Amino acid sequence: MFSLNAPVPGRVSALASRLHPELIGFDSIRERHSILVKRLGDGAGVGGYHRLAEQARTALAGAPAVEARISEIDVFEDPPNGAAPVVYLAVESPGLDRIHRTLVDDLGAIKGLEGPDYTMHVTLARGGDVEAARRLAERKIEPIEWTVSELEFWDASQAEVVRTVSLPA
Repeated sequence: MFSLNAPVPGRVSALASRLHPELIGFDSIRERHSILVKRLGDGAGVGGYHRLAEQARTALAGAPAVEARISEIDVFEDPPNGAAPVVYLAVESPGLDRIHRTLVDDLGAIKGLEGPDYTMHVTLARGGDVEAARRLAERKIEPIEWTVSELEFWDASQAEVVRTVSLPA
């Protein structure tokens, strides 16, 4: 699966590291942190990944750098797929929301995962005790603000960034 992700600054990774001792009881802890902006598909077919990347780049033409902010921990108690609960850092970014909507309009939505109900977030951990997740969500954190000036094409099968696109695109 390929996706288009927004990188997060080191301050977000540092926050995740500080929270790590409280995440130990979860089934999986995310080690790499980013914001999923749009799933692009598996790259199968003629042109594969290159076709997906070009479609995304075309949809992003002229998209500006955007502001993002994290100010709270939250929980998806019943996510549309995968183990529950999901503990995450909630992302506030009207600009990333606009980019997501543009990409969904141009490339289509993956049913149940994208579109109007999609919540921008940075996953910290998933699976485990719901009460532990709720306790984490009650924690207060210092807000972190930054400018997203590029997006990354992520290849999940290789677990690596394979291309970037600067904003403005």
